[in-house]
Amino acid sequence: MMRKRFLSLIIVVIIFGLLPLKAEIELVGAGATFPYPLYSKMFAEYYKQYGVKVNYQAIGSGGGIRQLMARTVDFGASDAYVDDKGIKKFPAPIVHIPIVAGAVVIIYNLPIDSHLKLSPEVLADIFLGRIRKWNDEKIRKLNPDIELPNKDIVVIHRSDGSGTTFIFSDYLCKVSSEWQKKVGRGKVLNWPVGLGAKGNPGVAGLVRQIPGAIGYVELIYAKSNDIPFASVKNKKGNFIVPSLESVTLAADVPLPDDMRVSLTNTDSKYGYPIAGFTWILVYKDLANCGMSREKAKALVDLLWWMVHNGQKYATPMHYAPLLEKAQRKAEAIIKSIEFEGEALIK
Repeated sequence: MMRKRFLSLIIVVIIFGLLPLKAEIELVGAGATFPYPLYSKMFAEYYKQYGVKVNYQAIGSGGGIRQLMARTVDFGASDAYVDDKGIKKFPAPIVHIPIVAGAVVIIYNLPIDSHLKLSPEVLADIFLGRIRKWNDEKIRKLNPDIELPNKDIVVIHRSDGSGTTFIFSDYLCKVSSEWQKKVGRGKVLNWPVGLGAKGNPGVAGLVRQIPGAIGYVELIYAKSNDIPFASVKNKKGNFIVPSLESVTLAADVPLPDDMRVSLTNTDSKYGYPIAGFTWILVYKDLANCGMSREKAKALVDLLWWMVHNGQKYATPMHYAPLLEKAQRKAEAIIKSIEFEGEALIK
């Protein structure tokens, strides 16, 4: 009888909140829209399996970096690595964990059935505003079998701080000295022409709305919105359709230990030339975020899962999983993450 009364009392106390229940761990991140479809899938699956909630806000790479710097999130996400000058602005050392590689594709709104062919020179001239009509001789020469309309080209670009912009502008700097001199590379640019849109979804949406528009987005946004995209002439002279295979070839390069590396303008014969890694950024010592050891361990466990079991979700969503050599580098970086000077994975 006494035992039953005791159990009843415990139940009443829990119901009325007089005894604390174990809180659900929630990790907060912000940044790139480039990997957002994949991250949404990964985080949903991780919650189902491990009960750890991840609140991720796709606000653009620039926003993710700023929020990590301000220590208002547990992790940032970016398609542009932070250079040495930028790293010095953080209050404590950070590390970059590569998650997958992806393609930045050139989308357009034209009534044609086949992949438009574009060269590095023509791409640079379009986004510099030097080529203004779709039936320009330079475009027609690349596409002799396509009847191109006498229509104005409307350039659509990102208006927010964007790793996708960084990848695209990094590529243009490598293939066009004029672009490098006049515009340069970065997450935010002083665009010579065009209309701005926020995020990959914003660019995809605006290109769909405007006949004659051209823009750049991650491959999944083109496929999911049924927007045609171009094949691009690579360094070896081959026109490459962006795909899982051609991005994987582009990612097969020598890798530094810190994994801050560019994949654009690949030397691979059949590699797609406008590709890049997307990274999750965290403080090397997670105590610098003000989180508990339990939360720090939960974040490291999530990162380990993402570069291992989580990779199986990449291919169905048109991202290239990490090659083994990239995965080994990612493992070493995750193992280097600490809490108050002690390793979280041993």
